[in-house]
Amino acid sequence: MKIESLRFQVSLIALLQALLLTNNVTLIAINGLAGAALAADPTFATLPVTGYVLGAALSSMGAARIMRLRGRRLGYTVGALFALVGSLLAGWAVLERSLVMLVAATFVLGVYNAFGASYRFAAADAADAWKPSFRARAISLVLAAGIVGGVVGPELSKLTREALPTMFAGSYLALTVFALASLALAQLLRLPEAKPGAAAAAAAQGPARPLAEILAQPTAWVSVLVAALAYGVMNLVMVATPLAMQVCSHPYASAAWVLEWHVIGMFAPGLVTGSIIGRFGIVPVIVTGCALMLVSAAVALSGIGLTEFTVALFALGVGWNFMYTGATTLLTTCYRPSEKNRVQGFNDACVFATMVTSSLSSGALLHIQGWYIINAMSVPFVLAALCATLWAARAAGWKVGRVAA
Repeated sequence: MKIESLRFQVSLIALLQALLLTNNVTLIAINGLAGAALAADPTFATLPVTGYVLGAALSSMGAARIMRLRGRRLGYTVGALFALVGSLLAGWAVLERSLVMLVAATFVLGVYNAFGASYRFAAADAADAWKPSFRARAISLVLAAGIVGGVVGPELSKLTREALPTMFAGSYLALTVFALASLALAQLLRLPEAKPGAAAAAAAQGPARPLAEILAQPTAWVSVLVAALAYGVMNLVMVATPLAMQVCSHPYASAAWVLEWHVIGMFAPGLVTGSIIGRFGIVPVIVTGCALMLVSAAVALSGIGLTEFTVALFALGVGWNFMYTGATTLLTTCYRPSEKNRVQGFNDACVFATMVTSSLSSGALLHIQGWYIINAMSVPFVLAALCATLWAARAAGWKVGRVAA
């Protein structure tokens, strides 16, 4: 693969990531509030969020299989079609004031997320075809494209939530434009695995081992655990934020502002995370991410003003980036080319399963126990990720600490 082709493909994947995150962040901003408006019981307010995550969780292995057998271009095309159908169905559900239909719609949108969750691995594939040492940087640059979604998503929700007589219907329908853009861009993808002979080349590098054997490596299962806990904790707090701010009498514009800074915190570090990994190693980056998540919980527990919400969610985002990028990079060192789709699909299934649990419990916890309990509950899980990382590094003789970027 020529350098120019690599640059184009990584840039294209970054654009697809930006569109995905615009979709995701818009849904983060409105799903809980739309659910609260339609649910008779406030404990069910986050059901549309759970539907979205559940759709991704149940389809992640299927998405991985489609891309393994037919290539990422077809997979991302299918994902974009689900985004288009889900957006139209969600808009209709809100207009009909049906919570059940809205949950079904967000489930369909979640399938899109299952396909899009592998964009970072697609970037790794593109880098491997040219310069394997660029892998961590390619992953982090694609994740950094989420900055666009962090800004566009909340602003889009503010501009469109009252565009139609029924609140939030316009926001859901506006996502069809981004789904169509994603559908068009997916047709330009030309990744190594989609080329003739790619399967034979992968097989030449070793037969695929059973998944259990791959996960028997300490670095493999710990990387999956860290990625799942990073997403689970982040999702638990993030999903509750718009509802918590509403309870604390903050206007919607303030909640959108906090979400913007949260998503910027999630993805802006991606511009440098790959370089930081190359300089300091994977373990220090994951450990720093854990520390930032603990800082986030401490700030959230200190007050409920706009400043506390903003700082806590920003720190949460940066902590997630360090943990998740580090875990993703570590996972790519644990499998052979012939095993990547299966391992990646399993990793995403674990991440989404954790997110299902956190999103389902977020609304109920907020309603019953409050914002402080949600943040206090995050601490043990972050500590578990920290301890597991240090244990795996020690088991590997600390060699995982300096994987090249």
